[in-house]
Formats: sequence, structure tokens, C-alpha cells
Amino acid sequence: MEILAMNCGSSSVKYQLFNWDKKKILARGVVERVGLSDSFILHDVVGRSPFREEHECPDHWTAVRLVIETLSEGPERVVDSMSQIKAVGHRVVHGGENFTQSMLITPEVLNGIREVQHLAPLHNPAHIAGIEATQAVLPDAPQVAVFDTAFHQTMPERSYMYALPYEWYQKYGVRRYGMHGTSHLYVSKRAAVLLGKKTRDCNLITLHVGNGSSFCAIKNGVSVDTSMGMTPLEGAVMGTRCGDIDPAIPGFMMEQEGYTFQEMDEILNKKSGILGVTGQFADRRDVLKFAERGNHRCQLALDLEAYRIKKYIGAYTGVIGGIDALIFTAGVGEMGWQIRRKALEGLEFMGIEIDDDKNTQAISRFQENDISVDGSPVRIFVIPTNEELVLIEDVMAILKGRYKNHMEFQYSFARKSYQPGGS
Repeated sequence: MEILAMNCGSSSVKYQLFNWDKKKILARGVVERVGLSDSFILHDVVGRSPFREEHECPDHWTAVRLVIETLSEGPERVVDSMSQIKAVGHRVVHGGENFTQSMLITPEVLNGIREVQHLAPLHNPAHIAGIEATQAVLPDAPQVAVFDTAFHQTMPERSYMYALPYEWYQKYGVRRYGMHGTSHLYVSKRAAVLLGKKTRDCNLITLHVGNGSSFCAIKNGVSVDTSMGMTPLEGAVMGTRCGDIDPAIPGFMMEQEGYTFQEMDEILNKKSGILGVTGQFADRRDVLKFAERGNHRCQLALDLEAYRIKKYIGAYTGVIGGIDALIFTAGVGEMGWQIRRKALEGLEFMGIEIDDDKNTQAISRFQENDISVDGSPVRIFVIPTNEELVLIEDVMAILKGRYKNHMEFQYSFARKSYQPGGS
């Protein structure tokens, strides 16, 4: 049985086709620059050379159709017809307070996603367009929404409320929601296996470090705090997002420079973070290269990012009351050994001690590694995330009537025999 996982961003459509019976990834890829010029598809089939083709995609409808046609037609196909795709799972960034678990998409659910799109204006409209486009191309396939925010719905009120007029929460839903829930869920489940413990017996800090970054405090297997807030802007220093700042700064700079609200929002989300500090780069590989050549601002950006990670580790360890493991994941978390080392320097007094040799060798996107010193009371794992597998497992569980919520469902990827990135 073939299940399609879809992640529709504002200008991209990522996908993965999975054969459930064989537990095998058949193909994965992405359509880039949707709605822009020079759009193209990158299509990767296990055992074949990667395929790239230019294709104009003025909207998500065209991009979704391109994905499904590439999977089912022509020389790059992996199924004989569209009808072999029996169900689809969609990543949805924001579910507000109404969606606390994955849901079969009905007209009512789709309307509910529309009602909270103001909480994620860069993401939810793209998800809606992707869902509608997929429904049009695959009208007979059940479709499931998997919400990034669902994993964090276990946070206590003291974690998710802001010290703002309470009426803002009542009228507009102003509160912390958190993001990257499927990633934090995936790596926390895998960490429990590596620790040889049940998930509910694990206290963890998961560090999703990429262009977008978020951290999560997990106590007894559930999220009790996370760094992103009502939107993805709060928290870590990110590729182009500022993360935590004095909230008076935007108003001050609007007065000084005459920025409009839209211009300031653009600056905070797309021109700040690593890019803002360096003035040139958001990609950590470029930043590391130029820092090694003596570029002060690149070195400063790395120092800022590592320092912010360290601060959250200290804060979340206090919140949880001690941890069993730290988990690094996502592009920088999985590949950036220099940033991992810098972030963990000086934490030996907390039982967090990194093995430098193990750390420098742990640079694979498809391999799990323990990079802690042997016998360290706190384990340090590098675990490649695989959010698509969460989508696929939730789809199958819902179709079979076995799913209640993220916390109670036993995911098969948590077994040692089922590794991320495997075929």
C-alpha cells in the first residue's frame, strides 16, 4: 500500500512516497520556487540517479499535479498509476488550540485550518492550497492533516501563556504554540529506544537546529515547553529569523527608519538571525568557512547561535529537573559538529560531556550517533529527523482506527530495525 506524505511550503512542495507493506521509501523529492520563476522538481528514487527537471509551477495546484505525475508517469515513475496512491498525509504547521492530534481531513477540518491561518500566515495558506490540490488530483484517497503544534499541546498553562492582557488570549488565541512537533516527536521516540527506556520514563531536550530552529523540553515523554511561540519567530537564533529580542526594538526601529509593519515583519523573519549578523550568509557552511578565515561577524554569528542553544539547555534542564539525554537533529544539528561542540562547552558540571572524536565523525544525514563520553550521566545523541514517517504512520493508524494521539500511539519507527533514511 502506497502512502504519500506532502509538505507544502510557501514556495515549495516536499514529498515522500512510502510502501507501507514493505516499510520502504519508494521516492522523495521537492518542487522548488512554486509561484516564482525558474521552478523545478528534484526527484530521488532509491537505486537511481537523482532526477531534476525545469517545470513552471505558478501555483501549488500545478506543483502537486507535477509531483503525482512524476511518481506515476514517465521514466521516473515508481507506481503504475495514480490510483496506487491510497492515502495522503499533509504537514500543517499550525492547528491552533482546536487541533490537538492528527485528523482525517473533512470539510469541517479544512475550514478549521482556515480559521487559524492568521496564526501562521506564511504556512497555513500554502498547506490549504496543497490539500485542495491533492484532493482534486486524488479524489478517492483519504487525506490526513498532521499538525506541528499538536505535540506541544501537553504544555502546562504556565509554559504557553504570555504575560500580556488575558483578553488577547481569549479573543485572538495569543499564546505559545510551538512548531516542529513532528520532528521533536520523532527524535524523542528514537532516543527512548537508544536509552533502552519507555518513552514515558524519559526526560529529554531535543534541539532541532536548521534554517528554522526550535528546542523542546520533554518530561516523562511529553512536551512541557518549547522555544518557538505563537509564531516561528521566537526562540533560537535562526538562519534568517531573529529569535528572542527585546520586544521594544521593532517599534524603536520603525520610528528611527520609518519602516512599515510589513517591512519590519520582513526584516525580523527574513533579514535577521545569522544573515542579519553576518550581512551575507544564512547557510552555516558559508559562515563556518569565513569564520575560519578570520571574519569577525561570521564568528560572532556562530558564537551567538551556540550561546543561545546553551542558555536553553540550562533553562530546560532546570524546568525538567534533570535530563537523560540531549538530542541534536535537523540540518545543522545533524551536520554541524562545530556548533554542537561550541554549544556544549563548559556543561560538564551538568553531566553533559561531549566526546570530541565521536562528535567530529558524526556528520551523516542518515546515521544515528551517540557523541557523549563513555559513562556520561547525560547521553548526547545525533538523530536524523524524519517527519515524513510520522505523517505516514499517523495516516495508517487513523485509517485503521488505532490512533488516539501522538503520546499514546506506538510508532513502528521506534524499533531498532527501522532506521531513518533507510530504504
